[in-house]
Amino acid sequence: MMLRKIILQILFLVGAVTANAQSDNSFVHLGEVGVHVGAGHYFGDINSNAGINRPKFAAGFFFRKQLGGYISIRLSGEYLQLGYSDIYSKNTVQRVRNLSFNSNVWEGAITGEFNFFNFRPGIEGFSFTPYLGLGIGAFSYDPYAYLAGERYFLRPLGTEGQGSALYPDLQVYNPIALCVPFTVGVKYAFDPRFNVFAEFTYRFTNTDYLDDVSGLYAPDAFAPLPDGSPSPAFLLQDRSYESGITIGTKGRQRGNSLQPDSYASFKIGISFNLETYRCPPSPRGR
Repeated sequence: MMLRKIILQILFLVGAVTANAQSDNSFVHLGEVGVHVGAGHYFGDINSNAGINRPKFAAGFFFRKQLGGYISIRLSGEYLQLGYSDIYSKNTVQRVRNLSFNSNVWEGAITGEFNFFNFRPGIEGFSFTPYLGLGIGAFSYDPYAYLAGERYFLRPLGTEGQGSALYPDLQVYNPIALCVPFTVGVKYAFDPRFNVFAEFTYRFTNTDYLDDVSGLYAPDAFAPLPDGSPSPAFLLQDRSYESGITIGTKGRQRGNSLQPDSYASFKIGISFNLETYRCPPSPRGR
């Protein structure tokens, strides 16, 4: 009786392992579609010390095509609100400079991702993985600031002399720029249908005008209004007068043109798995 019991237990375990292997071999994880919300942050001439004290809203969606348990390609779209002000700086010169901006950013990117663990939702032991991603993308931005309660978009004003006949070498910057997103994340499959995840993405960009600050002051590029009063462009290109000291003399450094701006986002989200099953091979002779 004891031997029979042992044999039955062995047969049961062999059957369970075989069934699990068949399930594992037949399951195909095609990819995911997902959405996320979180916070975005800007880094650049106005936030030169990489402070993370002014996060703003971010949200997006993506489609991920799985190329195996470890490798995938993701297409994503993201919206971020970015902004900062010199008043948050610990640097006295920056606080006197008194510049600020806000911008809505729309981004599209394609990213290659690598899972540290084999990720196969619905299969025990394969439901969690950290992952890394590196990609290329493009984004639109349009910095603006407020003066006397009214919003002004800064790019058309040419706050550093762009587009002025006095500075023919300075062109109005492009509102479309490139980015290289680098992502670190983790995800967990609750069941075969959906996952939850958290990730951080930092973008290197090829523009230094995300905040509209890059080069030198050019106060002579802004003619007064017909009544002799300063134009909004003149008042927005140098706001140090609001701090009681005017520093925006012609040719003085306004920003650091050697270091492009960047931005990042942290988000949490949910994704839904796209899956199928391999059909078992047909018996020979049929």
